[in-house]
Amino acid sequence: MLQESGAEYQYREYTEEPLSRDELKEIFGKLGMSPHALLRTRDAKKLGVPADASDEELIGLMAEHPTLLQRPILVKGKRAVLGRPVENLEKLL
Repeated sequence: MLQESGAEYQYREYTEEPLSRDELKEIFGKLGMSPHALLRTRDAKKLGVPADASDEELIGLMAEHPTLLQRPILVKGKRAVLGRPVENLEKLL
């Protein structure tokens, strides 16, 4: 979709270059969503993430285990959107 729109973008392979705690906090702020809202529950169960984990705990776990974070996420300036459904990406293009 991004290529088809002609938008310039930079892809980041999250498993090779995971987001830091600070980057995650910044993205949650831009999304206006909590870490709990972006937690991949299937992966959280596999890793034994407690359901009552605090936001700070989840951020730390997401920095260590990037597969816990739902994706893709498109960031543009001061805004960000979760690309699920993919039509959400159009909001920033």
